[in-house]
Amino acid sequence: MPPAARVLGLTLLLLLASAPAARAAAGWSVAPAGAGRPSFYAEGTPGTVLTDTVSVTDTGRGPLTVRLRATGVRIAFARTTVRVPARTRAEVPFTLTVPADAAPGDRAGTITARDTAGRTATVAVRLRVGGPALAALTVEHVAVRGGRITYQLVNRGTTVLVPRLAVHADGVLGPVLDRPARTLPLRLPPGTRRTLGEPWPGRPALDAVDLRLTVTAAGGAHDSAHTSARFVPWGPVSGVLGAAAAAAALPAVRRHRRRRDAARDGTPVRASAGAPAEPAGSVGGART
Repeated sequence: MPPAARVLGLTLLLLLASAPAARAAAGWSVAPAGAGRPSFYAEGTPGTVLTDTVSVTDTGRGPLTVRLRATGVRIAFARTTVRVPARTRAEVPFTLTVPADAAPGDRAGTITARDTAGRTATVAVRLRVGGPALAALTVEHVAVRGGRITYQLVNRGTTVLVPRLAVHADGVLGPVLDRPARTLPLRLPPGTRRTLGEPWPGRPALDAVDLRLTVTAAGGAHDSAHTSARFVPWGPVSGVLGAAAAAAALPAVRRHRRRRDAARDGTPVRASAGAPAEPAGSVGGART
């Protein structure tokens, strides 16, 4: 038997088992080696190297060449380009490596074969990573922007989390917001960070607020974060400040007008209380 045939483990089609296979349109298929497996399934702890074999079956009348690739999981094939004679099967060993930093839980991937015409057949790969389960999360970067509360959730554990959020805010005169815990519409995988927002349409117009977000999840995960916010209606306030400034400036404007008029007709100017007297004609330069 040629070396290439020994590597690929070619056997006659008459010896094929009746395992389910993913079939392409051109008379060939790909499936796990052995009988009765619709997909690949493996278990291992971080750092484990697992082995298995994928079969490519050519049921046509001519030879077949396909390329193998994997997605979602770390797989290395004995060969990525496989040539299969007509009515035979090629078995290609591969290794699946569980990353050393993988968190416990399930992973999903695929093995895909593509022929020279671009047709494909795919088999699912399911990997279960073992290890201790740890539920942990944090809520960070809480801020109030306009009518919205923004924050980030970080899954710092090894399990997928479905968080619950509670929001409470106290103003100068007491509570201004109190939302009981509710389940958020998301699943947070281990190691992921999500930026989220919470609407606050009825926020105070004028207040100093202390805001607290509390997040929980199954398995004992719990965290809270605080921030403060000051609400000031700048439109009305700026109007009041402008009116006050105008009222304060009015006496000075009146003094300036009196001095200007006195400079024109030569009438002495009497100093008002708190203001030094100035000689007629000092406003606008020397009198002509």
